[in-house]
Formats: sequence, structure tokens, C-alpha cells
Amino acid sequence: MITFQQPPVPALRPFIDRLWGWETAPGEAVALPALLPGTGAELYFHYGDPFRPRAAGVPASSLDADHLFCLRRAVADLAPQSGVGFVAVRFKAGAVCRFVPMAEASLRDETPSFSLLWGTGGRILRDRLSDAADRRARAGLLQDFLLARLRPEAADPRVEAGMALSYRQGGRLRMDDLAAGLDLGRRQLERRWRALTGQSPAEFARLARFQRTVRRLMLDRRTRVVDAALEGGYWDQAHFVRDFGCRVGVAPGAWLASARARTHFYNTRLEPAGMLCAPSRFDEGSMPCTF
Repeated sequence: MITFQQPPVPALRPFIDRLWGWETAPGEAVALPALLPGTGAELYFHYGDPFRPRAAGVPASSLDADHLFCLRRAVADLAPQSGVGFVAVRFKAGAVCRFVPMAEASLRDETPSFSLLWGTGGRILRDRLSDAADRRARAGLLQDFLLARLRPEAADPRVEAGMALSYRQGGRLRMDDLAAGLDLGRRQLERRWRALTGQSPAEFARLARFQRTVRRLMLDRRTRVVDAALEGGYWDQAHFVRDFGCRVGVAPGAWLASARARTHFYNTRLEPAGMLCAPSRFDEGSMPCTF
């Protein structure tokens, strides 16, 4: 299987972590992962067979060839398949609304197609991506399209700044301190945050803590669950186990045993810190383009 990734062009770097994708060889089957809730969003175009999410007792059904994932509470367990070929755009936390003319609250736990997100423009993008010659051309088309739809001003700059601060602190920042740092009252911050994202600041912080802890466990198999939980901001291992069970439906040990036997989408960092928060600074020397 070929895996590839590249940093976005400079104008997109405050909002997009990377472009990346996978492509299987002819006849090669791959055990795709279960995607867990997180704080960012990802845009996918499949030039191979689309993902097929599955649920217990329900046959897997294919997604559209072009779609967005914005998982906040749902788990997308992807069925094994061959014929995988996709290019994806990984948005930083809070950044997808810089490109999509709707609030994040309307996107969470949905898989809208390009046409639902951008109307005729989305359908034209899908057709152009289908006709593109290779991955490099598709990456260029995606970046050109997003550059043309980038809104320089945030819908709510203080909430966007708060999301970046909260993510970088791994959920440890007290809400009163966060509100004071943004020069807002706590209730005002909560109201504006929920209007934009459909979540409260506290819910976002807990999700950031969960995401960072699971990512650590998946990327470094030597890390013990208790160490990852404490470093991630949980009170103790039992706190993490309860949170994981509520979000995923199984204990973390059982899930990790299965997840580590499959592929996963937890890419290594392209920049030193805060890679899933907008805005951030990109380290020019950290990763060459691999397209």
C-alpha cells in the first residue's frame, strides 16, 4: 500500500494540517480502522472504492465518493476492503468553517457530500477530481478550491482562538481562565461557542483530552494506558477508562488490542506542537512533500 502526505500551501497552513491519502495495490485488501470522535474534520475524495462504515448487526453501506467527516460523538467503524484510493484534507480544530458556509454544529456526526457543502461548485470539484491524472493533480485541485473559498475573517474569532488555546492545553485550561483570557464572561463564551460548534467549551476540552490520549496510545505502543491518561490530563486510569467506554462503547484495552491489529489514520506530526489547532505556525523544515 502507498501512503502519502504533504503540507498545504502557506496560505492554508493556519487552517489545514496536511493533505494525505492511501492507495492499495491491485488485489490488496486492507483492514481499515474505526474512526473515533475528535476535534477536527477531514474532507475525503475517493478515486478508489469509498469507505463502508458498519454498525453492529447492520450491513456496511458505502459513503459517497466525496464527503466530510466531522465526528464529535459518533464512531465510524470502517469495513475491510480492497481498491482503496483517496486523497484527504485534514482541517485543524475549528477551521472547517473558514471554508464551508455553515456552522460546525450542522456538520457534526454527519457525512455531507461536496454538493451539499458547496452546491454546484462542489459537484464541479468532484468531477474535476475524478478526471485528474494523479495524486499530485488532485492535491492541487483541492488546494485551489479551498483557497478560493477561504474566508479570511473567522465567524467568531474569539471562539476560534479559544479552541486553539483549549486544544494546546489538552483540556487542562479552566473555563473561567479561558473566558478571562478571551475577555469574555463565562456564560457569553459558552453561548457563542455552542452557537458555532454545537458543543460547550467544556465538552470540547474533554474531547481534546480524549483525542490526544488515544493518539498517543496508537502512535507509541510502548506507552502504558495509565501513563498516557495521566499525561493527557485525566485524574487517573479509571477516569480515562470510564470516558473511553462512554464514547466508544468498549474498554480501552479491548479496543486497543483490535485497533493495533488494523491500520489507523493517526499520522505523525508535521509541526512541533498544536497540529490540530488553528491558527498555528508551520515548521518549514519538519516534513518534505512526499507526493
